[in-house]
Amino acid sequence: MFAIVQAAGWPIWPLLLASIISVALIIERLVALRRSKVVPQGLLQRAVGEFKRGANNDKLLEELDRHSPLGRVLSAGLRNVGSSREIMKESIEESGNAVSHELNRYLTTLGTIASISPLMGLFGTVIGMIEIFGSQTPGSGNPQQLAHGISVALYNTGFGIFIAIPSLIFWRHFRALVDGFVVEMEQQAIRLVEYMHGDRK
Repeated sequence: MFAIVQAAGWPIWPLLLASIISVALIIERLVALRRSKVVPQGLLQRAVGEFKRGANNDKLLEELDRHSPLGRVLSAGLRNVGSSREIMKESIEESGNAVSHELNRYLTTLGTIASISPLMGLFGTVIGMIEIFGSQTPGSGNPQQLAHGISVALYNTGFGIFIAIPSLIFWRHFRALVDGFVVEMEQQAIRLVEYMHGDRK
């Protein structure tokens, strides 16, 4: 690996940094965007049941806030259950926007890495080509310098594409995952309003 880095020259270092950041973000989002952690099954029914029993609603709302993103949305609605349907929906929408922003955290960075990695590789290719043409003086040539320029060009191009492909795949996967979670939370929030205002039992 060190030999490859040496052969690729200094333009490979920004690409190595981008690859480390990309792997870290992918692992973090894989852990954070688990379904059981974002939209736990049965949370709506349990929250409504405990709230209607009214044993200790303040404690219940605090637990929901800490429980999960869906819990935060449900908690916002339950805090305004005594208000009109419109007020309850507005509070849920405000909380949902904040939760959606949090779920999308780091995805812009991952998408940026996916976009710029090929360009960084292309930059390394240009550097390699400059070294190749710089080594070709009239009447003489330096084969070692020529080989180094070619290796810089090819390694950087390949490494840039190698970083971009998984970054783009995971970026698209996480975006679709977050969109699905947001839709599911919206549906459960609507059910919450209907449960608490007597439209559903």
